[in-house]
Amino acid sequence: MASRKITRALISVFYKDNLEPIVHTLARQGVEFVSTGGTQDFIEKLGYKVTPVENLTGYPSIFGGRVKTLHPAIFGGILYRRDDAGDLSQAKEFKIAPLDLVIVDLYPFEETVAKGGSEEDIIEKIDIGGISLIRGAAKNFNDVLIVSSRNQYGALLELLQQKNGATDLSDRKQFAAMAFDVTSHYDAAIFSYFNNEFQLPSFKKSYQQGRVLRYGENPHQKGTYYGDLDGLFEQLNGKELSYNNLVDIDAAVNLVKEFDETAFVIIKHTNACGVATAPTVKEAYLKAFQADTISAFGGVLATNKTIDLAAAEEINKLFFEILIAPAYTEDALALLKSKKNRMILLQKKQLTETKQSKTILNGVIEQDLDLKTDSQADLKIVTKVAPTAAEVNALLFASKICKHTKSNTIILAVEGQLLASGVGQTSRVDALKQAIEKAGTFGFNLKGAVMASDAFFPFPDCVEIANQHGIHAVIQPGGSVKDQDSIAYCDQQGMAMVFTGIRHFKH
Repeated sequence: MASRKITRALISVFYKDNLEPIVHTLARQGVEFVSTGGTQDFIEKLGYKVTPVENLTGYPSIFGGRVKTLHPAIFGGILYRRDDAGDLSQAKEFKIAPLDLVIVDLYPFEETVAKGGSEEDIIEKIDIGGISLIRGAAKNFNDVLIVSSRNQYGALLELLQQKNGATDLSDRKQFAAMAFDVTSHYDAAIFSYFNNEFQLPSFKKSYQQGRVLRYGENPHQKGTYYGDLDGLFEQLNGKELSYNNLVDIDAAVNLVKEFDETAFVIIKHTNACGVATAPTVKEAYLKAFQADTISAFGGVLATNKTIDLAAAEEINKLFFEILIAPAYTEDALALLKSKKNRMILLQKKQLTETKQSKTILNGVIEQDLDLKTDSQADLKIVTKVAPTAAEVNALLFASKICKHTKSNTIILAVEGQLLASGVGQTSRVDALKQAIEKAGTFGFNLKGAVMASDAFFPFPDCVEIANQHGIHAVIQPGGSVKDQDSIAYCDQQGMAMVFTGIRHFKH
């Protein structure tokens, strides 16, 4: 297993949390310390002798600390191969002693960017010596153990205690893999910072946290989620989230985010089968549920307000997979947790992503997220009849749902309530017919309802069908060469239609 005993360690870290027990353990095992600056002071205050790096290099820390460890006396001790006769001879010739353990972390570049640091501060947080030490030690994993993050201190301490200061090749190779994870993530963050200005056509994304899922979209597919899910949600109840759960959760939180007023959404296979706004969560839920009492079964539910006992008592009557809210009252949560498999999530913060990417063909496509929400200021009245104030509210409500529904889509709604939707159809007429049929199935009279479309009408057929079912207000992007045909029909029938100039395709 190519066991190596640690005799000499280079320790130079920015973060010293939980370092103390490691230093004590190494000292008990007879390890010699080499260090710099603040880390040297830290180890000496624990009562141990330290060889300063400058004693080995013959140079002090220079250029404001930019150059400290970049020297053959340091890198030679890390990189020379212990089983190579030529390397051993040169190490002896140049009096280079081995470094068997390197504990180094990196300057907090991402944290400095996130805090809005000045460019000068940000650039100074680009680590040079540290990342070089990590790469060098990781490259020579055959002989050297590299610890590249404070997140690895627990694993290191356990290893030192279990093997009494020795390491096997598999140990060192695993820590090397973690080291290259650290360095590649760090470089990706630096590139992203610079590329905000220059927009080079290069795609780099790095997530250091991940969780293996039960399976992917189907049981025969493997699945993994990469990202800090715990930073977004606290799971209060239920089984482990699946791939499909996460896809639906994403749809739910993005849709409910559209509303400032109390709102409730019910999602099934990423599309809304119920959406409503109301003065209370209970009322909003009941209105949302009314839109499709069948599809809601096993759905993903989300609201943007606190779920109280009154709301929970109604929600508890439904079999659902997931419930998401920013807060729950104690009695509401106790009731909802009565079924152990229900996944109950507390949403800690809103989504802040501005880009969207996915794999396609032999590459990746990326785009800006559709963050445009149609407002009253966007509406251009193109018909002789203008929509009433209530119709405007209903049109904007329907447009929000339309934006988050798979194309081709048609949304039928009244103010504050989704009545029905036609989703993912190959023609807009089919989407409208599906929505009309569904509205009838659940007992809705469409007289006075409004219609929203995610894209323009190439022909007047949709407004003709809508009018036949009592729908007299329409919102759409406009932009068809035959817009005037739909406008003329609306004028003949006394219908109101507004253009937004914004298409909301969702594929």
